[in-house]
Amino acid sequence: MLLEDQRFIHEDLERLEQGIADRVAEEPRNLRERLTRDHQVAGFLSRIEEQSRRLLDIYQDVEGLRVKEVQSISTGDTFEEFYKRLEEIKDFHKRYPNEPVENLERAYKRRHPVEGELMGSEIESMFTGEEAYGQFLDLTRLHEDYLNLPGIKRLTYIQYLDFFDIFTSPQLPIKRANKLSDKYFQYVGDLAGYLESFIKRVRPLEDLDKLFIQFDNEFERQMQANDIPGWAEDVPVNGNAGPKTEGSGEGIWCADCGKEFKNENVYRSHLTGKKHIRAAEVRKANGSSDHSETRRTNAVDTSMNRLKERAVAEREHRIRYLAKALQHERHATRVNVERKQGMTERERQMEIEALMADSETPVSGAHRGDESDSDGDERIYNPLKLPLAWDGKPIPYWLYKLHGLGVEFPCEVCGNFVYMGRRAFDKHFSEARHIYGLKCLGITQQTNLFREITKIDDAIRLWEKLEQDRKKERDGRENVVQMEDAEGNVMPERIYLDLQKQGIL
Repeated sequence: MLLEDQRFIHEDLERLEQGIADRVAEEPRNLRERLTRDHQVAGFLSRIEEQSRRLLDIYQDVEGLRVKEVQSISTGDTFEEFYKRLEEIKDFHKRYPNEPVENLERAYKRRHPVEGELMGSEIESMFTGEEAYGQFLDLTRLHEDYLNLPGIKRLTYIQYLDFFDIFTSPQLPIKRANKLSDKYFQYVGDLAGYLESFIKRVRPLEDLDKLFIQFDNEFERQMQANDIPGWAEDVPVNGNAGPKTEGSGEGIWCADCGKEFKNENVYRSHLTGKKHIRAAEVRKANGSSDHSETRRTNAVDTSMNRLKERAVAEREHRIRYLAKALQHERHATRVNVERKQGMTERERQMEIEALMADSETPVSGAHRGDESDSDGDERIYNPLKLPLAWDGKPIPYWLYKLHGLGVEFPCEVCGNFVYMGRRAFDKHFSEARHIYGLKCLGITQQTNLFREITKIDDAIRLWEKLEQDRKKERDGRENVVQMEDAEGNVMPERIYLDLQKQGIL
């Protein structure tokens, strides 16, 4: 029944659009909810594209089935056609009695989690713990694969994060012959596959197919221009030089001796040597048939090597461009690794516990039970992010502007904590957070003198100035009374009494 399928698809498209609008209207509270929303929207868009293609095929009606169905309904006995279709429906339900009925009204409605349920479970299984919901790259396994490659320089994990997309650096030389090994081919394939999978999981709403096509077009352009880094072909010096793919592919190949020369002058002097002349005569004496067979074998090997070189070069090219697209995540990964290296085991454990506690989404009483998705639940509309009053509703905007709650006052002494509004900022100088911050700087007295001081350097300078003033005051107080001994020496009273007690005077 094409007309019923057509009606169903139209309804499905409208429900999908409404589902997308509902999810876009809600602001996600954290990164996990944002990824969950984006992946759901991406799934809805894929279904819209699929259903639209089906609907277009129905409207085009290449085989004429839709026209026949319309004619069968509009002409002839109407009741006969009705009962015929009714019998088909009954027969279908007799054969499939347990077939569930698809309710489009509830299919794409945003579900609120019930108590004990984790929200976004598909996101939980999509990322590893090291990736932290797409914030960081997890290249630990690929780093181990890199260290097992032949002829490479060993790097720490932090160094590897800086150099994993560099294949032609003088600091990290990799010979061309080593790049044609199966291990290296597998390594660059796994690295390119991971980066491509990561960017698909982190950015589900971007047109990544268009981005990958740009990568392929750029590779083809560089391939035709012979401008691929590390894979540019060299022109042989003369006719005696073998193909570039012989040996390491970086020098001049002597087919008679089966030897590669890095320097052109050394190769020319080699041609006049006895060893080369003897090898050339032996090769000539073997006959033209062997020579042609050798040329044929060399041509096959050359073609195979070129195909493998192209495949390796294409994977390296893709890694370079994917690393550019993930530059922000790459920098964040490096900072996160350095931070974790400076943490103690207890701090790491506390961070894991905090992450696990944050993964449990709180469930409000309004969304518990079977009626969690009812339309009667009120949503608080707060696009300006205003503070909530005692009744749980946002305060008026005029009151928000009157108290200056939109003005930020950071305090470096309090650990760069930001206070919203002048009233909260003035109040915090007598609170425990600010006083504790002063104690950590060694300031234990006269904390009331440090009001309006939020910079650590300013507080330390003021404390040093107060200490100097107190020292001068003590010295001046001690030097007021002067004493004179029997020999006429004048000194402060404290020093005179000390010398008298010691029996020196």
